[in-house]
Amino acid sequence: QVQLVESGGGLVQAGESLRLSCVASGRTANRYTMAWFRQAPRKDREFVAIPGERFDNPIYADSVTGRFTVSRDNSKNTIYLQMNSLKPEDTAVYYCAAVYPYSFEYRRTETYSYWGQGTQVTVSS
Repeated sequence: QVQLVESGGGLVQAGESLRLSCVASGRTANRYTMAWFRQAPRKDREFVAIPGERFDNPIYADSVTGRFTVSRDNSKNTIYLQMNSLKPEDTAVYYCAAVYPYSFEYRRTETYSYWGQGTQVTVSS
Protein backbone atom coordinates (compact mmCIF):
# COMPACT_ATOMS: atom_id res chain seq x y z
CA GLN A 1 0.00 0.00 0.00
CA VAL A 2 1.31 3.43 -0.99
CA GLN A 3 -0.14 6.81 -0.18
CA LEU A 4 0.61 9.79 -2.40
CA VAL A 5 0.14 13.42 -1.41
CA GLU A 6 0.67 16.28 -3.85
CA SER A 7 1.24 19.91 -2.95
CA GLY A 8 2.38 23.17 -4.51
CA GLY A 9 -0.46 24.05 -6.84
CA GLY A 10 -1.93 27.51 -7.09
CA LEU A 11 -3.00 30.43 -9.25
CA VAL A 12 -0.32 32.14 -11.31
CA GLN A 13 -0.09 34.35 -14.36
CA ALA A 14 1.19 33.19 -17.72
CA GLY A 15 4.98 33.07 -17.81
CA GLU A 16 5.35 32.42 -14.09
CA SER A 17 6.57 29.27 -12.36
CA LEU A 18 5.36 26.70 -9.83
CA ARG A 19 6.96 23.70 -8.18
CA LEU A 20 4.83 20.69 -7.35
CA SER A 21 5.80 18.00 -4.87
CA CYS A 22 4.47 14.49 -4.31
CA VAL A 23 5.42 12.53 -1.21
CA ALA A 24 4.99 8.76 -1.16
CA SER A 25 4.51 6.95 2.12
CA GLY A 26 4.22 3.29 2.96
CA ARG A 27 6.59 0.49 3.86
CA THR A 28 7.59 -0.21 0.25
CA ALA A 29 7.13 3.27 -1.19
CA ASN A 30 10.76 3.54 -2.27
CA ARG A 31 10.34 0.59 -4.65
CA TYR A 32 7.69 2.31 -6.74
CA THR A 33 8.18 4.38 -9.85
CA MET A 34 6.26 7.63 -9.73
CA ALA A 35 5.07 9.91 -12.52
CA TRP A 36 3.06 13.10 -13.10
CA PHE A 37 -0.25 13.33 -14.93
CA ARG A 38 -2.76 16.13 -15.36
CA GLN A 39 -6.43 16.50 -16.19
CA ALA A 40 -7.95 19.66 -17.61
CA PRO A 41 -11.71 20.29 -17.50
CA ARG A 42 -13.62 18.09 -19.95
CA LYS A 43 -10.44 16.31 -21.04
CA ASP A 44 -8.91 12.93 -20.35
CA ARG A 45 -6.11 12.55 -17.86
CA GLU A 46 -2.78 12.78 -19.67
CA PHE A 47 0.83 11.90 -19.00
CA VAL A 48 3.13 14.80 -18.15
CA ALA A 49 6.51 13.51 -16.99
CA ILE A 50 8.42 10.67 -15.35
CA PRO A 51 11.86 10.85 -13.70
CA GLY A 52 14.81 9.15 -15.36
CA GLU A 53 15.74 6.73 -12.57
CA ARG A 54 14.31 3.74 -14.45
CA PHE A 55 15.11 5.07 -17.89
CA ASP A 56 18.09 6.71 -19.47
CA ASN A 57 16.63 10.18 -19.10
CA PRO A 58 13.49 11.84 -17.77
CA ILE A 59 10.59 11.61 -20.21
CA TYR A 60 8.16 14.42 -20.93
CA ALA A 61 5.01 15.02 -22.87
CA ASP A 62 5.72 17.07 -25.98
CA SER A 63 3.55 19.91 -24.67
CA VAL A 64 5.81 20.51 -21.64
CA THR A 65 9.26 19.65 -23.00
CA GLY A 66 11.68 22.48 -22.42
CA ARG A 67 9.47 24.13 -19.78
CA PHE A 68 8.97 21.45 -17.09
CA THR A 69 11.60 19.53 -15.16
CA VAL A 70 10.86 16.35 -13.21
CA SER A 71 13.11 14.99 -10.48
CA ARG A 72 13.07 12.56 -7.60
CA ASP A 73 14.65 12.63 -4.14
CA ASN A 74 14.87 8.99 -3.08
CA SER A 75 15.86 9.92 0.47
CA LYS A 76 12.48 11.61 0.86
CA ASN A 77 10.38 9.36 -1.43
CA THR A 78 9.37 12.55 -3.18
CA ILE A 79 9.10 13.59 -6.80
CA TYR A 80 8.99 17.16 -7.99
CA LEU A 81 7.71 18.96 -11.04
CA GLN A 82 9.29 22.33 -11.69
CA MET A 83 7.01 24.17 -14.09
CA ASN A 84 8.40 27.25 -15.82
CA SER A 85 6.95 29.53 -18.48
CA LEU A 86 3.45 28.40 -17.60
CA LYS A 87 0.70 28.84 -20.14
CA PRO A 88 -3.09 29.01 -19.72
CA GLU A 89 -3.32 25.60 -21.42
CA ASP A 90 -1.34 24.14 -18.50
CA THR A 91 -4.37 24.75 -16.28
CA ALA A 92 -5.39 21.38 -14.84
CA VAL A 93 -5.46 19.23 -11.77
CA TYR A 94 -2.02 17.63 -11.47
CA TYR A 95 -1.74 14.11 -10.08
CA CYS A 96 1.15 11.90 -9.16
CA ALA A 97 0.85 8.16 -9.69
CA ALA A 98 2.85 5.12 -8.65
CA VAL A 99 3.52 1.72 -10.19
CA TYR A 100 5.55 -1.22 -8.83
CA PRO A 101 8.35 -1.49 -9.76
CA TYR A 102 8.17 0.27 -13.13
CA SER A 103 6.60 -0.07 -16.57
CA PHE A 104 7.42 0.84 -20.14
CA GLU A 105 3.70 1.65 -20.52
CA TYR A 106 4.31 4.74 -18.42
CA ARG A 107 2.05 7.02 -20.49
CA ARG A 108 -1.08 4.98 -19.77
CA THR A 109 -3.20 5.76 -16.71
CA GLU A 110 -4.15 2.07 -16.48
CA THR A 111 -0.52 1.22 -15.67
CA TYR A 112 -0.60 2.87 -12.24
CA SER A 113 -1.91 1.31 -9.06
CA TYR A 114 -1.92 4.37 -6.82
CA TRP A 115 -2.89 7.99 -7.31
CA GLY A 116 -2.73 11.12 -5.23
CA GLN A 117 -5.71 13.39 -4.63
CA GLY A 118 -4.41 16.00 -7.06
CA THR A 119 -3.40 19.64 -6.80
CA GLN A 120 -5.01 22.41 -8.85
CA VAL A 121 -2.85 24.56 -11.11
CA THR A 122 -4.52 27.57 -12.69
CA VAL A 123 -2.69 29.82 -15.13
CA SER A 124 -4.33 33.10 -16.06
CA SER A 125 -3.60 34.94 -19.30
